[in-house]
Amino acid sequence: MPVTDVQHDLDARTLTITADFAAPVERVWDVYADARQLERVWGPPGYPATFVDHELAPGSRTTYYMTSPEGEKYYAYWNVESVSAPTGFTFTDGFALDETFTPNEEMPESSQVFRFTGTDAGTRATFVATYADAESLQKVLDMGAVEGSTLAINQIDDLLAS
Repeated sequence: MPVTDVQHDLDARTLTITADFAAPVERVWDVYADARQLERVWGPPGYPATFVDHELAPGSRTTYYMTSPEGEKYYAYWNVESVSAPTGFTFTDGFALDETFTPNEEMPESSQVFRFTGTDAGTRATFVATYADAESLQKVLDMGAVEGSTLAINQIDDLLAS
């Protein structure tokens, strides 16, 4: 399994996930840069993602939804801030109300930093989410963010092998 470490720090308001992949940095980057590949791994098993808009470019907005096994849709967005292909990107990640992708002000928003670093065995990915306050981080932890993210990230190995 690619996920090797998960840490959350309520004082720092961060959730950090580390994963190792047996693939070069450029190949791992491709998973995140290509909406069709990203759809195959963004949601945990049983909650596939559909990306409506996706471009990793500063100032762009990515919109997507995940569909539950019962057919319920959960909408979200990224506001891409910076891109350093193929080694990483930063974005604001938020929940949306509906298919208009209007931000849901009742749900936490986070600043995300995704970094891909070459290793002897392939790529180490570090995903750091920072929340405005400890309560926001605790809310997503209570919603199952660690479990869902781990399950989603662990699907990447199969995609890389295909």
